[in-house]
Amino acid sequence: MFRTVLLGTFALLVGTSFALAAPKDDAAAAAKKLADAANYSWKTTTEMGGGGQFRPGPTEGKTEKGGFTLLSITRGENTTEVVIKGDKGAFKTADGWQAADEAAPADANQRNPGRFLARMIQTFKAPAAQALDLAEKAKELKEVEGTLAGDLTEEAVKALMAFGRGGANAPEVKNPKGSVKFWIKDGTLLKLQFRVQGTVTFNDQDRDIDRTTTTEIKDIGSTKIEVPEDAKKKLP
Repeated sequence: MFRTVLLGTFALLVGTSFALAAPKDDAAAAAKKLADAANYSWKTTTEMGGGGQFRPGPTEGKTEKGGFTLLSITRGENTTEVVIKGDKGAFKTADGWQAADEAAPADANQRNPGRFLARMIQTFKAPAAQALDLAEKAKELKEVEGTLAGDLTEEAVKALMAFGRGGANAPEVKNPKGSVKFWIKDGTLLKLQFRVQGTVTFNDQDRDIDRTTTTEIKDIGSTKIEVPEDAKKKLP
């Protein structure tokens, strides 16, 4: 009798663990499938809750496996073109293409859009890599209205709210919480969305953040990538 109860309990625990893991495995598999694609395109938009917050424009991107990534980043009325290969990148200025590692000013405290872009390039993750990271850092995922959805760990939320800063330079984040959703069809990731909330303390100032980022993926396997020759010269 005891053996029967023990085996039944074990089967229930195994079944529960499998049920919790399966959606996360599906999300991870879809992200890996996208990463293995020859190329793809995407558009990322950001919505900021709590009126009055800065609302960045969209970012459009194209990437090829083992090759170049092209980004078109819109902020207000300005659009910046960026080329990335590996951990190196370059961006277009009014004076032509500039390598990201040449962008930092002598004074690290000096405001410089180039330094922001350089940091963004260093920490950039294409949607496939970001989706895999989010799938792994979700507490658990469940099927919700045609999506795989769940909450993110506090550590994942803090990383997403760090503005590319790490270590001693990372801002303090209070009351972090976040969630993620994956839209998958036939094992292919078509859309990714995550929301992060919390209070960020930076330079002794508190700022409430409520940010939802949505990435829609398209043209998988049929994206055409043309890198300007002047940009290639700035990359190793």
